[in-house]
Amino acid sequence: MAEKRSPDGGSPANRPGRRPSTNAAELERAAFDLFARDGFEATTVEGIAAEVGISKRTFFRYFESKNDVVWGDFGGQLEVMRAHFARCPDGQPIMDAVRAVVVEFNRFDPAQVPWHRKRMELILKVPALQAHSTLRFRDWRAVVADFAAARLGTSASELIPQSIANVALGVALAAYEYWLAHPEEELADIMNRAFEDLASGFGMP
Repeated sequence: MAEKRSPDGGSPANRPGRRPSTNAAELERAAFDLFARDGFEATTVEGIAAEVGISKRTFFRYFESKNDVVWGDFGGQLEVMRAHFARCPDGQPIMDAVRAVVVEFNRFDPAQVPWHRKRMELILKVPALQAHSTLRFRDWRAVVADFAAARLGTSASELIPQSIANVALGVALAAYEYWLAHPEEELADIMNRAFEDLASGFGMP
């Protein structure tokens, strides 16, 4: 649900004031190493910056806070998600479209999976990140609600688009929790199964 670029790769930004070899991916990699060694709360922005040999001020040219390092370029990924929704066929049922897009949004190359697992373990398990995650999940729900509202010809603030967005997020988070507990399974497969179970009423009479 967070950014798809893994912290072991990326293109240098080459903005003034940065070391030429510094980029967002390098900062993420250093941060994740420190989170694993010292814990999220004990890790500081100063420590992350020092790890890659840059100033605290330069760090903030890449990320607004330590919390944002965990999420990566989530805003950019939400724009990708909007683009996926825009390509959904007009006649496709709303919940089928939501399932297809959310599953695709959570499909990762094998090399990215370990990094994404680390991200989601932090996002879902670190109490200090919960308030920040609430804001990010709000942005995610807004993408789904906007799509549902456009299909229904109504406002995204109306009950049905909001219900669809909240249900979709709940299913996605349940799938993530299950995936973290069952690493042998593919995230996209779990996500798809969870939405299919929702569509069937969870097999209940």
